Parts: sequence; structure tokens; C-alpha cells
Amino acid sequence: MLIAIITDLHANREALQACLTHAEKHKVTRYAFLGDLVGYGADPRWVLDTVMDYVRQGAWALIGNHDAALLQGDGQSMNPIARKVVDWTRAQVTAEQLDFIAKLPYCIEWEDILFVHANAWAPEKWDYIDGVMEATRSMHATRASITFCGHVHMPTLFHISLTGKTGEFTPMPEEGIPLSRQRRWLVIPGSAGQPRDGNPAACYATFDTDSQVLTYYRVPYDAETACQKIIAAGLPAVLGHRLLHGN
Repeated sequence: MLIAIITDLHANREALQACLTHAEKHKVTRYAFLGDLVGYGADPRWVLDTVMDYVRQGAWALIGNHDAALLQGDGQSMNPIARKVVDWTRAQVTAEQLDFIAKLPYCIEWEDILFVHANAWAPEKWDYIDGVMEATRSMHATRASITFCGHVHMPTLFHISLTGKTGEFTPMPEEGIPLSRQRRWLVIPGSAGQPRDGNPAACYATFDTDSQVLTYYRVPYDAETACQKIIAAGLPAVLGHRLLHGN
């Protein structure tokens, strides 16, 4: 089975469509959407409808902190810009879409894999995996040999060796990485809808469950259109401009 792991979509229609088209060309057979379906971008309804359709066809989907903020009604833990987008998004989405979000889990375990938005030690707390210390804590908090998580908008790969040492490196796009069963792994695919590593191309990854090969991808998309939609919607212009630079 070839799984596409797509996270932090952030209501970016152009980026999500580019990733889905790319994944289809690579004959992906199942999809995992790791949360933050909304927030920042101008197309929350389209993105939610698309993910809902994929879920009906067997895809996995998780709730992220921006999704949860739509239900909680306050967003006090967010910065003012993110909070403004939450309020705007809440007025755009349908009751059916809110019900879909409300039923999304924090994490999904499948075979020896864990899918989670933020981390494995407290998925509902939304703490970030900012480095080796947090990655180690997350890997120790689950029995899964491979954890896929979002929340961090930069593609990164962590692993724990047989001696217990944690390593970290930034993967290169389109270079298959065999995930040895002699190690434990934590995979951060990066953000599809709002990359922050200086590269504006959308990020996602695939994992082949037969060969145990992980591959990261960067997918160019029409960021200019996504930017202009954000500005036209009356959302903070900085959210559009950052898409052009990936920061």
C-alpha cells in the first residue's frame, strides 16, 4: 500500500489540489490528512468538502488545533492573526462541516504506525516537536515504530537507534528513505498549505508499507492565486504574502 501523508492544509485549495494530483500520478492507494485542514487560507469550504470526500472513500483524517478552534469558539491561545482567521472561517463553513470536524480523532493507530497532528505524549495539548528532545519524548510515548505528525511546517525526520540515540536530519525531496525496522521513526512531512522552510512549494510525503520506503515531495503550485484570494477575502495580507516565500 502506498500512503500519502498530507498535513497542515490550511484552507489552501491550490496547494491541496496540486498535492492530490501529484499523488494520483504516483498511484497512491490511501491518504492520511493529519489535521489543520482550515486556518490561514481562503478556501475552507472547498478543502473540507474535498477531505470529507476522501474520507468517505477510506482516507484517514485527524483534527488539528486550527480545526478545534472552530469548535471551541475562543481561540485565546492563538496569536491575533490566527484568531481573526478562525472567526472568519467559522462564518464560512457549514454545519455539516463543523460536525465532521467535531468527530475527527486526535490520533489514529494502524498496524505499527501512529498518525497524530501534534505529538504522541499529549495529542490534545498541541505541543510542538521543536527538536530532538520533543521528538524523543513523542517516540517514547507510543508503541508504534513509525509516527507521522504535522503541526510543524518544516519537513524533518527523526529516528531512535538501537542504542537509544536520537538522530535528526532534513530529507531531500524525491529521495526514497528506507525506514529500517531496527529503528523507531518520527516523520514530519511539512505543510502542504503553508510551508515555512523558505521553499514555497507544497510539502507532503508518501510511505510504501511493502518496501518501507518513505519519500518526501515538494510540489509547486499557484501560490500567487492563493495569496490574492486571501487578500480579497479581507484576511491579513501577510498570510498571503508568506505563501510566496515559504516563511
